[in-house]
Amino acid sequence: MDAAADDSLEALGLALAPRDHPLLYPGARPARSGLLDGDRFLLLDRLVHEDRVPVLAVGSNACPGQLRHKMHESGITSPIPMVRARVTGIDVGVSAHISRLGYVSASPVDAPGAVRELFVTWLDAGQLAVIDASEGVPLRHGNYRRAWLQAPQVRIELEDGTRLPGAYVYVNRRGVLRDSSGAPRRQLAQRALLTELLAGSARLRELFGATPEEFCARARADAGLCERGTRVFAEEKLVTASGLERYAAGV
Repeated sequence: MDAAADDSLEALGLALAPRDHPLLYPGARPARSGLLDGDRFLLLDRLVHEDRVPVLAVGSNACPGQLRHKMHESGITSPIPMVRARVTGIDVGVSAHISRLGYVSASPVDAPGAVRELFVTWLDAGQLAVIDASEGVPLRHGNYRRAWLQAPQVRIELEDGTRLPGAYVYVNRRGVLRDSSGAPRRQLAQRALLTELLAGSARLRELFGATPEEFCARARADAGLCERGTRVFAEEKLVTASGLERYAAGV
């Protein structure tokens, strides 16, 4: 078998992007650390890249297919190291906004003691600008701000035991969705999440339909509808703070 075919995103099941298949959000994640190089996911020769910026991926930025799409749109061809890490101190919640790509995305929440397996993406300046733009960071009313989290607030331990002094993460400007107890809701698979949200809100069903498939179809590329749905989250008091806002203050 061709070795190049073995490390292709297609062969590894990593090629599909949630932006094209919203019910797959957050998308497939690699089983190991690696180097995203175009359509291939190669072995890494090292886990720490001092000449790049470490960014924790809590949503679809850990999906090689999604990352590839974002970079391709901007003409970026340089490879991206993606390193598995054991992260203590944050959990993955649900953003309090509806994306024009047709899904409700993930967002980090403050969670002392919580442990999650996440990816650190090591980005060069051009790649960081692309991801910032995709998260709305440069926009006055964009959905996310990039915040620096550092030890001891969070502990980021790579596969070889190396502990990073910190990393960036994208914090939602609008907060996160809460559960019935008032605590941040934990991320679910997109189909399950949309099923729960639609079942719990007649106003969301009126806007987006009764099924996850209808939700995605109506939300995609309809900025006005997504904004109306986002307002429903707030008006129905489904939103709480992530607890990470203090790290993004002034950013």
